[in-house]
Amino acid sequence: SGIIVLSLLTVLALFFSSDAFYVNSIAVGGLRYMTSNEIFSLTNVTGLHIFWVDPTQVRTDIMRSATVADAQVRIGWPPNMVQIVITEREPALVWEQTGSATWIDLGGRVMRQREDRADLLRVSVDSLITGPVGSTIDPQIVNGAVQLQTLLPGTLLLRYHPDKGLGYNDQRGWQAWMGTGTNMPEKVAIYNAIVASLQTRGVIPSEINVADPDAPFYSVFAGR
Repeated sequence: SGIIVLSLLTVLALFFSSDAFYVNSIAVGGLRYMTSNEIFSLTNVTGLHIFWVDPTQVRTDIMRSATVADAQVRIGWPPNMVQIVITEREPALVWEQTGSATWIDLGGRVMRQREDRADLLRVSVDSLITGPVGSTIDPQIVNGAVQLQTLLPGTLLLRYHPDKGLGYNDQRGWQAWMGTGTNMPEKVAIYNAIVASLQTRGVIPSEINVADPDAPFYSVFAGR
């Protein structure tokens, strides 16, 4: 029994004295926009002995990043003692306000813009609407913008107004406002009907607003 106890103490001493059992790196998979170093900095495990690493706490720390949708953490033996698989949030659009740009996902989560994606719809805002990275905006804004991008092929820039919702500059010389929400097909149909009626009568509007499809309206330039 003494030999067994001595052997166990030797093994324990080896575990705590060997640098091999202290975390100085991690193995990360699933990354597209983030880096392994960024994930490592979130884990707060640098220099910890592997016995003291709590995978639940590590996951909680990683989830503080607005870009991370999910994280799976496994603890093993050297050399890859901390193994992490990340699921990142996908940006749905670029939100531009007060001279800065952020990414927004379909759930409305505000994220840091990590690269220039020319394929993403851009929404320009004249005032401060969203909070900092990690906050959220109304998903109805995002869903409406994504629908408009589909309904208006070639449109890669929208505007947003807190009262009028989503809009754009019609190439024919006026502003169009569509509000928010997922009923954009109905609003676009109403908008096209209004445009056809105005053109038949030779009226050039300054603005057409169908944010409320039950009460659409238009404005004309003074003197016309």
